[in-house]
Order: sequence, then C-alpha cells, then structure tokens
Amino acid sequence: MRTNRVYKVMNRPLTILAAERRLFFVALLSGAGVFNLLHSLMGGILLFMVSLIAAQQATKYDTEILRVLLNSAKFKPRYDPMKWEPTEIRIRRDV
Repeated sequence: MRTNRVYKVMNRPLTILAAERRLFFVALLSGAGVFNLLHSLMGGILLFMVSLIAAQQATKYDTEILRVLLNSAKFKPRYDPMKWEPTEIRIRRDV
C-alpha cells in the first residue's frame, strides 16, 4: 500500500496580514482608488484599514466566504420552509 505525506502548510489558506489574499487585494485597491480620486492620503489609509479589518473578520469567519458570495448569485433560490406565503384554498360544492 502506498502512503503520501500531507503537510499542514498545504492545507492552510494563503493570507496577508491575517486576511485572505483576494480580500487584502480588494482592500488595497479600494484604498488606492480613494487616494487617487479624492487626493486624500488619510482617506485612502482610513478606507484601507477599515477594509482590512473587515477582510480579517471575514477570513476568521470563513476563508472561502468571497467565493461563496460571488457564486451565490448564479444559482436560483431553493424552497425555504420558514418563508411564509399565504395560499388561497377554495372549496367547490357543486361537484
């Protein structure tokens, strides 16, 4: 029987400053965009820091949250038993 070694490093998510790398990149680009559009260094840094904290919280919650959110729009919603929709029932007596 053949056995293969699996290292812990291969199963860890790729993070930068404790945020998933794609979310970090989005935070970085949004901060740079604010800096370029508004010519405000403090605004860019502030938006980057707020976005980075949100990205860290999202990464702590679930590392694949960005992929799940982006793919959720592709699929139609399923039946939700907790969603109440009134239905009208008519009783026919002429049968």
